[in-house]
Amino acid sequence: MLDVRRLAALDMHGFAGSAFRRSIIRAEFVLGAVAGAGLGIWVAVAATSVGWQLFGAWVVGMGANYAALAWQAALLSRPGALEAELADVDLARDLRRYSVLQFWIVVPLLLAVLTVRERRTSPVNRQCDDG
Repeated sequence: MLDVRRLAALDMHGFAGSAFRRSIIRAEFVLGAVAGAGLGIWVAVAATSVGWQLFGAWVVGMGANYAALAWQAALLSRPGALEAELADVDLARDLRRYSVLQFWIVVPLLLAVLTVRERRTSPVNRQCDDG
């Protein structure tokens, strides 16, 4: 199963774990969310054919996936959060695995739905919400 938080964490860390990489990846996620939503809406509204409207909706869905990644990146930007997320991870193995899994971003809304589902079912998140 694809863990959106882990995907964001591994992408932010990479092999070296530099602060510069974290900033670049966060910016990529935010830009993907904003540009994806904006471009997709523009294409869908300006389209004169159903095919282009569907393409615009698909791009909006990918923008939603990037919004989910941006949300996770924001949470992982708290001091110590990224390190805690990757504490028990075999970086080389998981980076290889998630390099392939990241292609699920092209499935509209998938990462957004998984993020909401993870948030609702995770006992850690429920505990944080309670107090």
